[in-house]
Amino acid sequence: MTDLDDLHFFLGISVTRSPDGSFLSQCQYALDLLQRVGMAECHSTATPVDTHAELSATEGVSVADPSEYRSLAGALRYLTLTRPELAYAVQQVCLFMHDPRERHLALVKRILRHVKGTLSIGLHIGTAPVCSLTAYSDANWAGCPYSRRSTSGYCIFLGDNMVSWSSKRQTTVSHSNAEAEYRAVAHAVIECCWLRHLLQDLHVSIVYATVVYCDNVSAIYMSSNPVQHRRTKHIEINIHFVPEKVALDQVQVLHVPSSHQLTNIMTKGLPVQLFTDFRSSLCVQDPPDATTDGY
Repeated sequence: MTDLDDLHFFLGISVTRSPDGSFLSQCQYALDLLQRVGMAECHSTATPVDTHAELSATEGVSVADPSEYRSLAGALRYLTLTRPELAYAVQQVCLFMHDPRERHLALVKRILRHVKGTLSIGLHIGTAPVCSLTAYSDANWAGCPYSRRSTSGYCIFLGDNMVSWSSKRQTTVSHSNAEAEYRAVAHAVIECCWLRHLLQDLHVSIVYATVVYCDNVSAIYMSSNPVQHRRTKHIEINIHFVPEKVALDQVQVLHVPSSHQLTNIMTKGLPVQLFTDFRSSLCVQDPPDATTDGY
């Protein structure tokens, strides 16, 4: 093997090192994408998606070139490697790749306009000690006005650094808000368990139980009380899975106010100020002011 010195660029991701850690950016990748679609000089938007209801799969005229739409959706999906705040908007775009419409293409262009105004920001990975694994879980119950399926999201932090995130449409319709939230908690717990096993293989010890924050009291109650009744029987697997991890002291499910629920950015469109505040909490920030070679 050849020692190539410190990492600076890998698969379209530039790495800038500083005394505070590493800064991951896809600025050049994003700029190339904008130039490819002729939007390098477009006006920017403050958020990648508005606060209105989700898009319909059938309204509007089909786009002239579906393959170009799919190519742009895939390119934006790769951009979320260092731009987790785009995850919800890109997830919405990817839902319609089988038959994209003009309204869906308009959302793609809005995301690109937001990227144009935020080219410099990226994901910061700090050097703080790794001693805890913390997750935020949320769901937008019946958020789609057409299918009434919910959107789940989670953000997982290793110490102060976000290491995993997801925004995904749930595969089935939830009967209640508690069910949608509980499914989201279960997805977050599954990812946390996998991360704990991975860290164990890397000889990184996480002594304390993983804390999963949720803003739904009913979902928190179900995580510690696996008693079955007719209102929760249809989610029996998740009902047993999460309390088992709680009983083993691997996970704690705690309440967090909605105003501090970072995962809202993964499940719905937010107003500008709230979006900006949550984005900074996800370790997405401007590049360090000054760097030298390596540091």
